[in-house]
Amino acid sequence: MPADVPTVSVDSLPAGALLLDVREPDEWAAGRIAGALHIPMTELPRRMTEEPAPLAPDTDIVVVCKVGGRSAQVTAWLCRQGYSAANLSGGMLAWEHAGHAMEADGGATPRVV
Repeated sequence: MPADVPTVSVDSLPAGALLLDVREPDEWAAGRIAGALHIPMTELPRRMTEEPAPLAPDTDIVVVCKVGGRSAQVTAWLCRQGYSAANLSGGMLAWEHAGHAMEADGGATPRVV
């Protein structure tokens, strides 16, 4: 995990930040933060070339995965591309542990997988 990546905790998310979930589709389906944008880590470089791009450089982005490793890599990449991005410390596990709301596909009980 890159050491010099901007990081925020679940209790200090910037107001109005876009949450970018970079987990795999099965992880997303099982439990996610309502309103987050889902782009799996491996698809992000390709998706950023689409018009319109899914992320704007002037948007505050908080990147999330299960524990923070993948999201730290994506955050570092986004920062190198000129985006304002921060890694969510502890990822979805920290979000769940803090008791924050989640949703899941099909009305299932949300869980972090």
